[in-house]
Amino acid sequence: MNYNIANLPEEYRQATDDELKSRIAAKKREYGDRLLILTHHYQRIEIVAFNDFLGDSYTLAKEASRQKNAEHIIFCGVRFMAEAADILTAPNQNVYLANPTAGCPMADMAAMDDVSESWQYIESALGKDKVIPISYMNSSAELKAFTGKNGGLICTSSNAAGAFDYCLNRGKKPFFFPDQHLGRNTANSKGIAKDQIVMYDHKMENGGLSVADIRRARVILWSGYCHVHTNFTPEHIRKIRREYPEAKIVVHPECIEDVANMADSVGSTAHIVKFVEQAPAGSIIAIGTEINLVHRLAVGNPDKTIISLAKDYCTICSSMFRTSLNDLCFTIENLDKAELVKVPEEVARDARLALQRMLEIGH
Repeated sequence: MNYNIANLPEEYRQATDDELKSRIAAKKREYGDRLLILTHHYQRIEIVAFNDFLGDSYTLAKEASRQKNAEHIIFCGVRFMAEAADILTAPNQNVYLANPTAGCPMADMAAMDDVSESWQYIESALGKDKVIPISYMNSSAELKAFTGKNGGLICTSSNAAGAFDYCLNRGKKPFFFPDQHLGRNTANSKGIAKDQIVMYDHKMENGGLSVADIRRARVILWSGYCHVHTNFTPEHIRKIRREYPEAKIVVHPECIEDVANMADSVGSTAHIVKFVEQAPAGSIIAIGTEINLVHRLAVGNPDKTIISLAKDYCTICSSMFRTSLNDLCFTIENLDKAELVKVPEEVARDARLALQRMLEIGH
């Protein structure tokens, strides 16, 4: 059943935060190790408080695959993450999405019909076995299955560089989707020439690429993007440099190329967390990523000044923000009515291949 806070039963809508927290904690104690709560870094701070594992999508996918005793896994994140957890866990384990409306606009930018059409065109230009698909974790289960079926692998922002190496070391062209900016920033980090990085725009005929373009390229990108990270601009960095000359700037690789090039450090959510935690007391750090993580890092590191790179502009992922204490309480108390995520086995089989290749290349 599809519930969100607007149509949760009244007792969950009317309960105070303190009541909800008490009830969630009581249910966690009752289930013990039979229940697991996975929370992404971008979740609200009050949701993060109930995590059994907190991390980026790579960490959570890995932990989901390891937790053999958990009968019930509640994912506080977005749908593609819960799908990955279901694919990697055993058939007797159930995965629930705390808020069933939590999706990912970037994942929706790579529809299977468009991807299949692009694959046919690229293979017609190159011939068989010349290109390997890499699907970012932020993608549907169907796209992960397509990737696995065609010899490819999944990656996260933590191990995109390793995924590129997986292809390049085999003499194959990576076809990376859906996030063009993570793909471009990763290709740049490998020293690949700009004229050898091309983008397939699914809104244009043949992606806007000629056969010669595809043959010349070493890397082919898809035209998707993250609506949060593309809000950060070079002007934001210039303004921070003016106002806080001593500040260090760390950004997520889903930011645009110019922002990544101007930052002091670029890396995944896990990298950003580590960057802040390892910085000396008194540091000023401006962060280019989702505001809930920035806020939590500021609260957790009071000896440092932690600010958003965009300052007063609210760079929030509305999909991640949808998960509330109300949702989590309803889910943990009503597993029989909660949003059970089950990927069909014919899809899961091929997607599992791609995810397992990701886990094999490591972080």
